[in-house]
Amino acid sequence: MTDSLKVVKNGKILEVTLDRPKANAIDNATSRAMGDLFAEFRDDPELRVAILTGGGERFFSAGWDLNAAADGAAIDGEYGVGGFAGITEMHDLNKPVIAAVNGMAVGGGFELALSCDMIVAADHAQFFLPEIFIGIVSDAGSFRLPKRIPYHIAMEMLLTGRRMDMEEAQKWGLVNAVVPQDQLMAKAREYAETMIQGAPLSLAAVKELTRATANMSMEESYAFMRSGNAEIYDKMLASADAEEGPKAFAEKRDPVWTGK
Repeated sequence: MTDSLKVVKNGKILEVTLDRPKANAIDNATSRAMGDLFAEFRDDPELRVAILTGGGERFFSAGWDLNAAADGAAIDGEYGVGGFAGITEMHDLNKPVIAAVNGMAVGGGFELALSCDMIVAADHAQFFLPEIFIGIVSDAGSFRLPKRIPYHIAMEMLLTGRRMDMEEAQKWGLVNAVVPQDQLMAKAREYAETMIQGAPLSLAAVKELTRATANMSMEESYAFMRSGNAEIYDKMLASADAEEGPKAFAEKRDPVWTGK
């Protein structure tokens, strides 16, 4: 672990604060530490949902640490488990992650938010991708952003680096909620508390199916679901929790999930 990450386990919820003043930029060591942390979260049966935020109120994250890059740190290849910032390439993370964007999400910081399953943002936050002005490209932004908002708006951000405020982000459905800064974590925790009322395997199956069928037709998606290759989905159907849910409903009580 690194001093740049502040970690709190709040019952079944993992809260992670990226705290590297002044801009919460991410160097290789921080990226590797984030990957290790999210791998632990992935593998811990007691943890169900993660919330990721930034320290302070100005930056969620400025992305890649350009000072480290100027000193010769590699721009690619040393990020560790899960790719840049720990989750941009952690494709087997079948637990929800909520980005609580407390300020500017710049470059890789915006990519990090896009890699989460939900985004809650403070009303003063901004998103932008300035990579073209430093001689590189936003890879995760190029892959993810055109799938989240209209193509021409995404390309405008990627090709001009212009900033998006939260009013516009709401317009395009890029964020789940926009709240005042002092309500940010409360809103993220509200979503997380709702999620942990659901069955663990159901949450995991949602992520598995959504990821696997992202580029499939409806017919192909159903075929995949029934193919025997959707391992978590199949495990969910055969689980004790799939019996517990209807039973608890019929008995008018809260279900007791085991994740099995």
